Amino acid sequence: MTEAQVSTSAVVGEGTRVWELAQVREGAVIGRGCVLGRGAYVGVGVRVGDHVKIQNFAQVYEPAVIEDGVFVGPHVVLTNDRHPRAVRPDGQPAGADDWEPVGVSVRYGASLGARAVCVAPVEIGRWAMVAAGAVVVRDVPDFALVVGSPARRVGWVGPAGHRLSDDGGGHWHCPVTGSSFVETEGALREADSE
Repeated sequence: MTEAQVSTSAVVGEGTRVWELAQVREGAVIGRGCVLGRGAYVGVGVRVGDHVKIQNFAQVYEPAVIEDGVFVGPHVVLTNDRHPRAVRPDGQPAGADDWEPVGVSVRYGASLGARAVCVAPVEIGRWAMVAAGAVVVRDVPDFALVVGSPARRVGWVGPAGHRLSDDGGGHWHCPVTGSSFVETEGALREADSE
């Protein structure tokens, strides 16, 4: 079995499991109770919260920030370059000084389906769900369900991960938990929040 590569300057929280072939780079911080699947990559200085699942062969490039409770499906890619090039206009190899990394932020409880690609810089909102294979090129609101390429909102989901039911008049509820939500100007919030 091939072991994972975890930099000595990375911080890995208590109870976190890092599976074979995974790579955690310098200065990365991984929270408590996380799972990094086989072949997952976590870039230099990336911040990962508690109880995060980064599935097999997902690629999380710096300077990504992943908050607590996030699910990153297999083969997901979080990019970090607005204008990727291997060479400069003069044909010389591009180096670290030729670009400025930009990150993807994934907020509390969000889920990224298998093979989704998030093109930085974007923010995935709290409890949002990005469908498998989606290509995210703009921010995703809290609780949004997005699909396609480019990703577009097709509904709302609650913390249980199920699509919300439309009660009319901008009111929604979760068929699993019974929680209520209010939609205003393309944004969703819990009904009891101010």
